[in-house]
Amino acid sequence: MEAKTKTINHKLKRLLVLIKKNWVIALLALPFLLAFTAFFIYPLFYGAYISLFKWNLFDSQASVFVGFENYRKVLFGVGEITLWSTYFWNALKNTLIFVVFSVFFLITIPLFIAILLDLEPRFYKVFRVIFFLPTILSVSAVAIIFKWQFDTNNGFINAFIELFGFDRISWLNSQPGAWVAILVTTIWWTIGTNTVIFSAGLKEVDKQMYEAAELEGCNYPQVLWHFSLPSIRPQMFLALINTTIASFGIYGQAEILTSGGPDRSTTVMMMVIRGLLTGANAQPGLATAMAILFGLIIMAVGSVQALYNKRKGAN
Repeated sequence: MEAKTKTINHKLKRLLVLIKKNWVIALLALPFLLAFTAFFIYPLFYGAYISLFKWNLFDSQASVFVGFENYRKVLFGVGEITLWSTYFWNALKNTLIFVVFSVFFLITIPLFIAILLDLEPRFYKVFRVIFFLPTILSVSAVAIIFKWQFDTNNGFINAFIELFGFDRISWLNSQPGAWVAILVTTIWWTIGTNTVIFSAGLKEVDKQMYEAAELEGCNYPQVLWHFSLPSIRPQMFLALINTTIASFGIYGQAEILTSGGPDRSTTVMMMVIRGLLTGANAQPGLATAMAILFGLIIMAVGSVQALYNKRKGAN
C-alpha cells in the first residue's frame, strides 16, 4: 500500500514539475481544453446518459430509466415503436447513398480541377478563387438558390433543357431527380475546399521529377499517375476523411430542397434525429440513442478508411 502511495506521489510531483516547466503551453492550451470539454466531452457523456432513459423534456426528474431499450427500439423495433426502427434504417440507407455519391464526386472533380490549375493556365488564380467562393455561403442560402433553379415550372434548369426539345422534369418531386438536385447543390457549394487542398499538394511536388520523367520518355498522364498523385496521398486522405464526415452530416440541402421526399426517399439521418428532438411528441432518449449509433457508424467508416490508407501507404 505504501509503495503504491509513493508511486502515485512521485507521478504527481513529476506532473507538477512538467507543468511548471511548460506553464506557458499549458496556459495557452487551457481555453481549448475547456471549450472541448464543455462542447464535446460533456454533451457526449450527457447524451449517452439520456439515451438510457425515457427522458422527460420538461421535467428531468420524471424521466424513467429504461436501460438499452431505446437502442433496441432503434435497431429492431419494440412494441408500438417499430415505426422508428423503420425510419432509422431508411434514413441510414439514404444517408449512405448520399455519402457514396458525394464523396466520389467531391474527390474526383476537385482533383481534376486542381490538376488543370496546376498547369497554370491564364488567370488560374482567378479561377481558383471562383471555385472557392461558394464555400463561404451558408447552406440555407445555397439550397434556396438551387431550389429556384430546379423548380419545375420556373427554374433555369428546365428552361435550359426545353431549348433542346426535352420535356420538363419534376426534379424535386421524383427520383432520381431529387438526388441529382441535392448532389449538384452540394458539389457546387463545397467543391472549392478540396480543390484548394489538392492544389496546395500539387504545388509541393518537386517539378524536377516531371523533367526527369519526361527525359525517360514518360508522357504527362504517366507522370501524373506515377509521381503526382502518390505525392499528394496525405492531402487526398485528409480530403477523403473530411468529405466523408461532412457528407454523413447532411441536413440542410435535403430539408430545404425536398423536405425528405418524395416518399421519404431523401430523408437523411439528421432529419430523423432532429424530428425526435423537437415537437409535442419529442423523445430525447430515442433521439440520443440514434445519434450515438449513427456516430459509431461514422467512426467505423473513418477507421476503415484510415486502416486502408495506412496499409496502402506501407505497401
